[in-house]
Amino acid sequence: MSFESLGLSAPVLQAVAAKGYTEPTPIQEKAIPIVLMGRDVLGCAQTGTGKTASFVLPMIDILAQGRAKMRMPRSLILEPTRELAAQVAENFEIYGQNNKLSMALLIGGVSFEDQERALERGVDVLIATPGRLLDHFERGKVLLNDVKVLVIDEADRMLDMGFIPDVERIVGLLPPLRQTLFFSATMPPEIRRLADRFLSNPKEVSVTPPASTAKNIVQGLTVVPEADKREALRRLIRDQDVKNAIVFCNRKRDVAVLQGSLKKHGFNAGALHGDMSQPARMETLERFKQGDIQILVASDVAARGLDIADMSHVFNFDVPFSPEDYVHRIGRTGRAGKTGHSFTLASPHEGGLVEAIEKLIGNAIPRVEVPGLDAAAFEAGDGRRRGRGRGRGMDKPRREARDKGRRDRPEPKASMPADPAPQPAAEPRPERPQRERKPATRPERRHERHDQAAPVGLGDHVPAFLARPAR
Repeated sequence: MSFESLGLSAPVLQAVAAKGYTEPTPIQEKAIPIVLMGRDVLGCAQTGTGKTASFVLPMIDILAQGRAKMRMPRSLILEPTRELAAQVAENFEIYGQNNKLSMALLIGGVSFEDQERALERGVDVLIATPGRLLDHFERGKVLLNDVKVLVIDEADRMLDMGFIPDVERIVGLLPPLRQTLFFSATMPPEIRRLADRFLSNPKEVSVTPPASTAKNIVQGLTVVPEADKREALRRLIRDQDVKNAIVFCNRKRDVAVLQGSLKKHGFNAGALHGDMSQPARMETLERFKQGDIQILVASDVAARGLDIADMSHVFNFDVPFSPEDYVHRIGRTGRAGKTGHSFTLASPHEGGLVEAIEKLIGNAIPRVEVPGLDAAAFEAGDGRRRGRGRGRGMDKPRREARDKGRRDRPEPKASMPADPAPQPAAEPRPERPQRERKPATRPERRHERHDQAAPVGLGDHVPAFLARPAR
């Protein structure tokens, strides 16, 4: 099927052809005609299948007729992260180049004044993160009672990041008569209940089983002690034909540490995490897209929706705490039908997290060996050879054997020399003269400084009227 058969207008088809796309993806093929009909859509598809274009393309045609009013956007797209919001805005600029639609991007880390000026002119498409949108609403800079189309993208990520209360408040500010498009990569029960509340008689579109991984992603799992992960990662990168790669860490504080380690060993690495300023995050992401950075060490802020051309590899330096995050992380590679590779480094204590991932995706992740590293040393957990601390890389049996040996070790006996050398007698110290001590005197109390005269009044004299007997 071609894009021409989906019912899109000629200006949109020209923009799609200029981008180089000729055939729609399955989610686009099923969702675009329904969106053009004006129906609510509940879309579920794994990451990397083209969900963004499935609502961007028909929205351009829907909004082609009409005019935006000051501070009253005609459509609203909610995204969980700044990077996703910026990427959707970029898609609107590309596919809407032949239409005269105005757009505003409301995300954190950017000046309020610039965003307010865009809202003052009136916008057809408002793309925002929930927190920044509510900030503008509370300032009275945006009104939501003219929104005709609402898009809630990456709904499961909204749930994970705790944005659902904000989303519920925003939906309550919208007019009840609207078209709602609800997209998510996974469909847990909580998201299903939200969809039932927000959507009216929706058409459900699902092209793949929820929480499944793409078949064109070659997966691998390496079990190594925690202390050997950096060395294993470096050897994997050198062994693979890595064009560009994202290395995911669970904690933001580990991102900068791992990036510094990779740069120290000669790798072209950058860092991306939530504590960076928005200009720095956008600059790093743009350099990675342009190829100036080969390896991007990132937190889960880069796990959703980022579309990097020809991403060859994804490395999980830490096994993600949430099994769904594994699906989203490795979905950064193998996009648009191309082959991708993902490798996960798991320490022995992360076995429970690996089991949860394999249960979610329905199959076991193939185990691979790191080239050039001693597998026997891995099994023994020998992480001390590089000075990582006393016993930090030891497995439990070795630690128990070490501790038992310490407990069974006999106490050393105290020994004295056979003929102790005579010690010279200590000279007596001269007596110090005793100082004459004055007798201690306690300070006078405050009431002792006054006359001890008898009080006047009820002290010694009782008035006669008090002494009369009661009648």
